[in-house]
Amino acid sequence: MKISKSIKIIMYILIAIIVLLVFSVVVFMQQPQFGKLPAGERLERIKKSPNYRDGAFQNQSPTKIMSEGVSFFTIMKESLFEKSKRVKPVDEIPSVKTDLLHLDKNEDLLVWLGHSSYFMQIDGKKMLVDPVLSGYASPLSFSIKAFKGTNNYTPEDFPEIDYLFISHDHWDHLDYNAINKLKPKIKKVICGLGTGAHFESWGFPKEMIIEKDWNEEEILELGFIVYTVPVRHFSGRGFKRNQALWISFVLQTPSMKIYIGGDSGYDKHFAEIGKTFGPLDLAIIENGQYNKNWKHVHLLPEEIVKVANDLNAKRLFTVHSSKFALGNHAWNEPLVRAFENTQKANIPLITPKIGEVVLLKDITQQFDQWWKGIN
Repeated sequence: MKISKSIKIIMYILIAIIVLLVFSVVVFMQQPQFGKLPAGERLERIKKSPNYRDGAFQNQSPTKIMSEGVSFFTIMKESLFEKSKRVKPVDEIPSVKTDLLHLDKNEDLLVWLGHSSYFMQIDGKKMLVDPVLSGYASPLSFSIKAFKGTNNYTPEDFPEIDYLFISHDHWDHLDYNAINKLKPKIKKVICGLGTGAHFESWGFPKEMIIEKDWNEEEILELGFIVYTVPVRHFSGRGFKRNQALWISFVLQTPSMKIYIGGDSGYDKHFAEIGKTFGPLDLAIIENGQYNKNWKHVHLLPEEIVKVANDLNAKRLFTVHSSKFALGNHAWNEPLVRAFENTQKANIPLITPKIGEVVLLKDITQQFDQWWKGIN
């Protein structure tokens, strides 16, 4: 059967469009914000990890990102037609602008920056966790934008950072623009195997980067030890997943022991961490952007109390909420449910506004239910 000249022309045009699109994507993904995949000595070290098999890092338990019976089309349908009307707040989120440059160096404190980003000052050392300060959690600045009132801190607002902790390389935890501007202030980066490739590609000297596997320890200095422990999640800034390890930390300082949790679905590792390192003065765990469709890689609200008990934590602070809409629940649902569940279980829950100072050793400090009454 002969193909008409007009059909041939249409076919050539479609092929040209597809080639152009592929070329554009390839060029776009060469931007520095995508970082680099591990290579050379770093890749050889990764290949020796007991957690690296079949060309990728693996969770302790077999883990599918999507729950059983869930497909890409299920997710798209929910995203387009079943999204909560309040997934993004209409009102501005209340926040506080604390002067981080002039803090009392003798105070042990935490300042939440929204989502999973927070600043800590403990025993004279300044630390920053997963800072996302650019106002979006995506390679595209117009996509996944921060809620009004939640992005008031800039890299210029921070003092020198003794230790930068990075749990994994997803866009809502590793912000290239923020890291690039903070670079002159950062003394050490602590991350999972493979993530250091991003930092080296962004101009960080190799000696500044502490890259660890699960179940390892690093003596940072006298009285300060960090233990890298498992979580149940995944990683990747491009098409190739799980080339860098996703981790959590147990930080031991001269006077405190804190669990710095990354994104994680529920699994046996929480109880193992609690048994090895508990009791913990504070556990910081994710609670937000969850969905039954990806329950294996993010905690559901009803699992929060179980995790706090597993970790043997004296107090709990939940993050991964109140700044970006990555799930399809109401924006304030994570806080509502965390508050209700911990109240019933008699677990002290820290609920600061973004930017509010949390006094880490003041167990009497009270916090408002600030999310109430915000549309």
